[in-house]
Amino acid sequence: MGSLSVPWKQLLLTALETNAHLKYSSFFQLATVRPNGKPANRTVVFRGFQEGSDKIQINTDSRSHKIEDIKHCPFGELREKAWFSSSLKSRLQYLASTPGLPCIDEELYKDCTLEPSAGPVDAFCLLILEPEQVDYLNLKVNVRLRHTFKQSNDGKGQWLQEKVNP
Repeated sequence: MGSLSVPWKQLLLTALETNAHLKYSSFFQLATVRPNGKPANRTVVFRGFQEGSDKIQINTDSRSHKIEDIKHCPFGELREKAWFSSSLKSRLQYLASTPGLPCIDEELYKDCTLEPSAGPVDAFCLLILEPEQVDYLNLKVNVRLRHTFKQSNDGKGQWLQEKVNP
């Protein structure tokens, strides 16, 4: 996998470009299953594709619940490039209090300082998501395309596209 020949990748990039004027256009929902078997869904920010691939990148705090939810899946890596491509304000979030715990102090970044050239902190985590199925729905033109990755016996594979009812 990798390159713009992946049929759904260009659809996503076009949609992001078309809607770039909308502040929330790069937000999407990440659903996981908690250790207790219940679903969890949260909004994350699309940070692009892993270089040379169609794997989706998001930045997250390693102390967040989503990390616990996906610990059984060992795929992920940390890259300084992802750290430095985030704004300084975004990087400061990883020095604040642990996400999901009760808020004791309203000023989250009160005691946080970060040298702009400093590398990633321990709480920073880059998640790499490897899609197996992408469902594209465009209600303006009433089109729905399902893209499914099929692994072949030689270890490679291909994306198959099927037009389905919206």
